[in-house]
Amino acid sequence: MVLVALLSVSGLQFVLYIALTYIVRLFDGDLDRWNGGFLPGLYSPENAGATGSIGLHFVTGAVVMVLGCVQLIPVIRTRWPVVHRWIGRLYVATAILTAIGGLGFIVLQRTVGGIVMDVGFGLYGLLMILSAVQAIRYARARDFDRHRAWAVRLFALVIASWLYRMQYGLSTLVDFDGRTTDFRGWFDYTMDFFFYLPNLAIAELYLRARRVNSSVAMRGAAVAALLVSVAVVAGGAYVQLQRL
Repeated sequence: MVLVALLSVSGLQFVLYIALTYIVRLFDGDLDRWNGGFLPGLYSPENAGATGSIGLHFVTGAVVMVLGCVQLIPVIRTRWPVVHRWIGRLYVATAILTAIGGLGFIVLQRTVGGIVMDVGFGLYGLLMILSAVQAIRYARARDFDRHRAWAVRLFALVIASWLYRMQYGLSTLVDFDGRTTDFRGWFDYTMDFFFYLPNLAIAELYLRARRVNSSVAMRGAAVAALLVSVAVVAGGAYVQLQRL
């Protein structure tokens, strides 16, 4: 519950960041300021398709983060299952749109970090679509154990964008040569995959530890992974909060 609470609070912090940095600029027409945010090269006046794709990614990404936090509230699932189902449908739809927007941008403009970032972020988008489709598929089939498992994986991916920024925030506390302004250093290349693959690994540990016949070692590993996650989320959220 501590991790869930931290993720929810920091996730809403991320929504505020996205709204102030990108969405407000989208509606006031000041898109040049997108390039002054965390990642450069997001806006090119001559590439309307890429601009539309990344704009879709920002707007639906903020919505999916809020909906993901709402879906974690147990009372909604138990007392108002109809509300949970309808929010779930919207959650899945916005997750897919978020991924499509990001993938569209990669195809139409490419990322600032080159082919490695293209592959890493592209795989991230495809995994998000897969998790969203599987979550709704098993819900419709009333296979709720598998539905919950895929919903956990989807949430692990949804929060990855925020964790990406938090992990970069933590990295600024240490002086080393792995980061570059064009996002092509060894640390940058590692983060192209590391911002979401460990999330999925922790999600799998959590899901396996919940099984009745799981070993003590498996449960211990899951607890240890969750504690590390709490530390990373808390530290990263603090660093990023200082920059808002």
